[in-house]
Amino acid sequence: MPTKGQEIVKVNLAEIIEKLNKAFADEWLAYYQYWIGAKIIRGKFSKNVIAELEEHAQDELKHANMLINRILQLEGKPILKPEDWYKMTNCGYDAPEDSSTIAILKQNIKGERCAIAIYNKLLELTKDKDIITYNMVAEILTEEVGHENDLQVLLEDLEG
Repeated sequence: MPTKGQEIVKVNLAEIIEKLNKAFADEWLAYYQYWIGAKIIRGKFSKNVIAELEEHAQDELKHANMLINRILQLEGKPILKPEDWYKMTNCGYDAPEDSSTIAILKQNIKGERCAIAIYNKLLELTKDKDIITYNMVAEILTEEVGHENDLQVLLEDLEG
């Protein structure tokens, strides 16, 4: 028997759960990309960039937590195995082979731009149909836009 919280969702639950799981995979991969980037980065202003990468990594982990909580609220099954992140991801994972400050920043800007596009599509899908998911996605999207801006400003300062 569906819960009242499920009944108020006016969009296909399986579709929403699948999209939330894909975003969940993206967030875990983004977390790792930021985390590992902060460990290996080298070059001009790397100390300043490390602080930003570590902060963003924690935000991505927070987003993953928000997404899994919503998946479970909707009685969906979250991704249980990390190897499935690669199968479900929207944005993929770019290993930071080049540890230069500029390369790391560009790589993470690319990831944020993908996340922004994905969350914007999720907003369109849930608008007026699933207010809980919509509000959560709007909060995550706001932070992803902030991340892109933070990284872009650092990149412009470096390339300046």
